[in-house]
Amino acid sequence: MSAATPLPQERRLVTAIPGPKSQELQARKLGAVAAGVGTTLPVYVSRANGGVLEDVDGNSLIDFGSGIAVTNVGNSAEAVVAKASEQLAAFTHTCFMVTPYEGYVAVAEQLNELTPGDHDKRTALFNSGAEAVENAVKIARAYTKRTAVVVFDHGYHGRTNLTMGMTAKNMPYKQGFGPFAPEVHRVPVAYPYRWLTGAENCAAEAAAQAIDLINKQIGAENVAAIVIEPIQGEGGFIEPAKGFLPAIVEYAKANGIVFVADEIQTGFCRTGQWFACDDEGIVPDLITTAKGIAGGLPLAAVTGRAEIMDAAHAGGLGGTYGGNPVACAAALGSIETMKELDLNGKAQRIGEVMLGRLRAIQEKYADSDRVRVGEVRGRGAMIAVELVKPGGKEPHPEATAAIAKACHAEGLVVLTAGTYGNVLRFLPPLVMPEHLLNEGLDIIEGAFATV
Repeated sequence: MSAATPLPQERRLVTAIPGPKSQELQARKLGAVAAGVGTTLPVYVSRANGGVLEDVDGNSLIDFGSGIAVTNVGNSAEAVVAKASEQLAAFTHTCFMVTPYEGYVAVAEQLNELTPGDHDKRTALFNSGAEAVENAVKIARAYTKRTAVVVFDHGYHGRTNLTMGMTAKNMPYKQGFGPFAPEVHRVPVAYPYRWLTGAENCAAEAAAQAIDLINKQIGAENVAAIVIEPIQGEGGFIEPAKGFLPAIVEYAKANGIVFVADEIQTGFCRTGQWFACDDEGIVPDLITTAKGIAGGLPLAAVTGRAEIMDAAHAGGLGGTYGGNPVACAAALGSIETMKELDLNGKAQRIGEVMLGRLRAIQEKYADSDRVRVGEVRGRGAMIAVELVKPGGKEPHPEATAAIAKACHAEGLVVLTAGTYGNVLRFLPPLVMPEHLLNEGLDIIEGAFATV
């Protein structure tokens, strides 16, 4: 599949979902792949482009997942394919730590320019989001000569040993995999919908509680880094109440703590801004990125203040594949596409459409005796609905799973999330045509009607 022969941007179902060829491949998967590698929707993709995925049975599905916020520029984006193909023909690997190449430097320059703040910056490239988070912690510890790491309720940071310890949710991410790395401490986050004294008190009270716990249970002088997602991804697209993040940043700055923004899911135009930190003018000391950076190729980064990034000794950062030349070329093509197509503007438009339609569904089922939409939330093309049982805010994971299943059967890829498993999350590619976006929302409305 090349960008020169794009797929028709339409939903097309020619078999049940999953179809017979996908079912055959799923049977092979069960006999060959470790059982711990799960699958949300076992349709096996043969081609993908723009806002659709085509499976081996010839079905064309609307993609509201983007491979978990990865294909922001769409699958097989022209500039990504062209630049990666050119690099692939030149050389595939040398290891930047052995014999370097320009692509790595060019990506670092782009990240230093695009990330929040106009201070002097440095970047190091890695393979995955979890790897980026681990290296951000390493760098913060090297700079501060401290050891403790502070994270937040509902946060998600990865599946490696340290990042599992930093992740809040036990199942499926942590169950049975401990013991985890020490010196990781968890504090409250400003979750407006579930804050006991009300959303209007959330920011100030949550910040006060978090700071009080750090001071009393850890000691600010022992904290190397505070790590937070500006919008929590796996936790359920929780946007901390306005004012919470600035308060935490101010506290970190006053106490010599490195503030790390984990923008692995929120970065690269996903929220309608280059980075979610931009919304409140947050300038992190370090920012971790991955997912949307390279149009689907594995690449991650830590970018931050030069004096912090340079604290690690020579040879202390790196990895065999970190900043692979083909992935770097893809990243340059991806960033070029974001700029040329104004994907921040497109993400904002997606948010306008989705929030309006989803709030109408919320109102339509406000008196349902089976399931209700407790909250519609998000920014840009990072939108979610939290489902609850009638009469309160008790999470309703069963209805969430049923609605997702109904969407899948109609050829719409949707994802679930949330600490309580009761959040439907929507991450369409930012290049998705509006007619497909609305058709996907029609399917969601129909799924609510059936459930």
